[in-house]
Amino acid sequence: MPDADVPVACVAKQSNALRLTAVNRAAIAAGLASGMTLADAHARVPELTTVPSEPRADEELMARLVDGFGRFSPLVARDNPHGLMLDITGCAHLFGGEDGMMAAVRRLAERARLQVRLAIAPTPHSARALVRFGPEGAVSDTDVGTTAGKLAVEALERPASEITALKRAGLKRLADVDARPRAAMAARFGEDFCHVLDRTIGRIDIRITPVRLPAPIVADRRLAEPILHLDPVEGIIADLLADTEQQMEQTAKGGRAFTLTVFRLDGWTRRVTVRTGRAMRQVAPLMRLFHERLQALDTPIDPGFGLDQFRMEVDDLVTLAAQQVRLDEPARRGESLEDLTDRLSTRLGAQAVMRVKSTGSHLPERACVLRPALHPARADEGDDWPELKRDGLERPMTLFNPPQPIEAIALAPDSPPARFVWRRVTRRIIRAEGPERIEGEWWRRPRHRVRDYYRVEDDTGHRYWLFRAGHYGEEPAPRWYVHGLFA
Repeated sequence: MPDADVPVACVAKQSNALRLTAVNRAAIAAGLASGMTLADAHARVPELTTVPSEPRADEELMARLVDGFGRFSPLVARDNPHGLMLDITGCAHLFGGEDGMMAAVRRLAERARLQVRLAIAPTPHSARALVRFGPEGAVSDTDVGTTAGKLAVEALERPASEITALKRAGLKRLADVDARPRAAMAARFGEDFCHVLDRTIGRIDIRITPVRLPAPIVADRRLAEPILHLDPVEGIIADLLADTEQQMEQTAKGGRAFTLTVFRLDGWTRRVTVRTGRAMRQVAPLMRLFHERLQALDTPIDPGFGLDQFRMEVDDLVTLAAQQVRLDEPARRGESLEDLTDRLSTRLGAQAVMRVKSTGSHLPERACVLRPALHPARADEGDDWPELKRDGLERPMTLFNPPQPIEAIALAPDSPPARFVWRRVTRRIIRAEGPERIEGEWWRRPRHRVRDYYRVEDDTGHRYWLFRAGHYGEEPAPRWYVHGLFA
């Protein structure tokens, strides 16, 4: 990496010319700026060092920075192209006040080898104006108007033609613009001009839109001294889960997604998520799942220069009602099916363990779908596999999807078939039960018609599930299908 005192710029081709897309502080001090052509830049600063611009790498870096600086606040937003905004309401006291927080942010940036400018203001837009066009530091609610008023009109970030017009009119500072009649300024520069001015000087507060919404349940641990090995990690996880358990008990909730975020001194972060099939909040079963998850990581957590902060977030909260245990009920031994499913999914992966979910359809081939065991149920899905009996009629374990057409002969139009041909073999029916009628879904008609299902047994003892689609006398003519086999 070049020395900080050496002018460095990123270069990319824009409008058929090589232009500077980013410059460091040394280049700015030498009179260079983004958008300048490379030829002009070399003419001004012959010793300029250039590197090709890599937008994709910049995006990946910004994504990592969102996670890394998320240790200071759960509300982090992008301030494009290369900035971050943090809503630190209620967070500064954890770092010894606003000055302590700024010092901590600067130390983290230095460890990550980043050059940063920092400002704290009551509103996001005033903070943006101060950090880009004014002095660094923290500004109070009472001083933000005065401090922002001293900024140059470039802080409005309006088109160059408007900035030039303001300067020609003798308006060089935001305070000068703010002193002029609003009606005249709106008529000259547009209705949104005054709104932008009020946002910049801190009169209008528009909250940031965070990259990731904070979880409803959060527990943090900031360590006085960073740890350089992983032995204490499971103990820290247990403490965090105990905190989240206490928070969820107060609201009678349980969680189905528990995310551990590990922060390293150099800004590196690692997120490990454990999902459960049912809502829970107890520490012991969750610790077993986290132990399995940490052991199954393809790339183990690297302490590097030291881990100094841990965060546990709980999502997918549902009401967890208390269960009454009967005195005459035998003690429960071993683990339940849900516990086994959670452990296998955590160890083998979310897609390795599947569960049959019921859906909102009466058609047998659409009544059930396979979903990952830890997948949250959708609005059109049930939590359990439907019963294999409906209205007293058994359903076969083996279903064909789609149903297979057959040639059938019935003694009467609405009676079960006497024989049918399937896979070039004629089968004579000796017993039949039914019909069980399933109406076609009206939004799928005419493709789906009414079905009459029969359970039949042939002379060899094999049992089939047949249905007739459609009524006799309608067009097209009804067809027979075999939909399943009984064991």
